[in-house]
Amino acid sequence: RLQAPLSLALCHYGRSLSANELSMTQLPPAHPQRMALHNEIHARPPESLSAPLAISHIVMVCDAAGRAASREHVAQLLRDHHLPQPDAQSTHIRMDLGPFRLRWEMHTEFVTWTFTRTASNEGFGEREPATAVEVVPQGWLAGLPGQCLAGLHLWVLGNKNFGTQTLVPHVLSEDTLVASTVADGHGEVYTDFIVHADGFSRMVLLAGSMTPRRLGRLVQQLLEIDTYRMAALLGLPAAREASSTLAYAERELAELAEAIRSANRDDEPQLLDRLTKLAGQVESQYAATHSRFSASAAYFELVDRRIADIAESRLSGLQTIGEFMQRRLTPARSTCEWSTRRQDALSQRVSRISNLLRTRVEIEQQQSSQALLGAMNTRQGLQLKLQSTVEGLSVAAITYYIVGLVSYLAKGAQAIGWPWSPETTAAFAIPVVVLTIWWLLRRLHRRVFKD
Repeated sequence: RLQAPLSLALCHYGRSLSANELSMTQLPPAHPQRMALHNEIHARPPESLSAPLAISHIVMVCDAAGRAASREHVAQLLRDHHLPQPDAQSTHIRMDLGPFRLRWEMHTEFVTWTFTRTASNEGFGEREPATAVEVVPQGWLAGLPGQCLAGLHLWVLGNKNFGTQTLVPHVLSEDTLVASTVADGHGEVYTDFIVHADGFSRMVLLAGSMTPRRLGRLVQQLLEIDTYRMAALLGLPAAREASSTLAYAERELAELAEAIRSANRDDEPQLLDRLTKLAGQVESQYAATHSRFSASAAYFELVDRRIADIAESRLSGLQTIGEFMQRRLTPARSTCEWSTRRQDALSQRVSRISNLLRTRVEIEQQQSSQALLGAMNTRQGLQLKLQSTVEGLSVAAITYYIVGLVSYLAKGAQAIGWPWSPETTAAFAIPVVVLTIWWLLRRLHRRVFKD
């Protein structure tokens, strides 16, 4: 009878908890950013897409005010279509507006707008194909906040029977045609990396029988390749502009190094002033361009990753996207990386020469201090000698006054029977007074120098 309740309790303890019991489980206090960090892996997910589609992708470079205006601009479009408004923290919106679908994404430096509509395979390549932005309100589209960095028309077709002869006349340029099979051979992509008359570059994706989810991932990767390619190249103008400034700074630094080698003490303040101004100029330029070069390096790396993600292989007689990017982007990437290395090297050289000049100035200051201390010692010795001379004169003067007092005392003492005359008394008092004063001064000296 005593063991039965115990066994029941052990069985209850060992069994799994029910759903109701789990819902009553109390968790410790959560980190304030837990949900935001958890949802980060779900940010900007690809959409499931089905061919045929016409997609227009626009990248607008915006500052903080422009990004806020961009959120208000998409809210205006949603209000016009009587759709829910985005909240103040939204960075990603997907919405079906009837004639087209909108995908809006806010990034650190830019905002992307992607418009998607259903297209048709029939007659494609025989005439200028329809685009997604044609059904977007044109007045609203022209008012997108920021500056347009990139624009891309992407047509996703389900038929893989299109060839280059079909795509070239009205869609792509044959001179710069780039193509490859992607998604492990399940699709083909064609592009020419040319900005056409409408301000957009163009790309055609033959999807074949790809599943909607895989097609959505592939489309997003292709759009990001074009977006990050342009964002990475933002560092190129900064690198070219910095090149002339760096060349001048390097020449100035070489001249300063030569001048420091042969300069005398009087030239050092002027050299130090020139070096300080040069150091300020180099550090100012470094601060102004370092973030741009770092961002470009990150974007170049993203382009490489996205090209690797699409898993492309060669089509006969045509360059792949990876090969094209490798040939055309490598000089720009090398220019940005070389500018970064030149800035770092120049900053280090300025620091070394500054330390060299500072060390030289410190050595000369130490030598000047030693000379000053030597001069002070010399003056102190002269002062001691002068003091000794003055002390001898002081002994004579004090003796004179004391002997005079003794003479007056002897004159007064004659009245009471002092046997010697004042002159005789003064004569005998002189050596006694001199020795006494000299002994007192020597004793005073010993006490002073002992302390």
